[in-house]
Amino acid sequence: MEYITAKQAAEKWNISQRRVQVLCEQGRVKGAVRLGWAWAIPKDADKPADLRIKSEKMHQNRS
Repeated sequence: MEYITAKQAAEKWNISQRRVQVLCEQGRVKGAVRLGWAWAIPKDADKPADLRIKSEKMHQNRS
């Protein structure tokens, strides 16, 4: 299996490197493994859904 770094995943997924690290720490990136201080992320791993974003429907109900 081929792996990429958190920096490479951040560029691929268009998010920050720190966000990738947090997702890995939370166990939300399937197959990611910690190698010392760095994360090894499977090259074909999918970007996890951002659970911080509320749905559009919820935003409309608040108005």
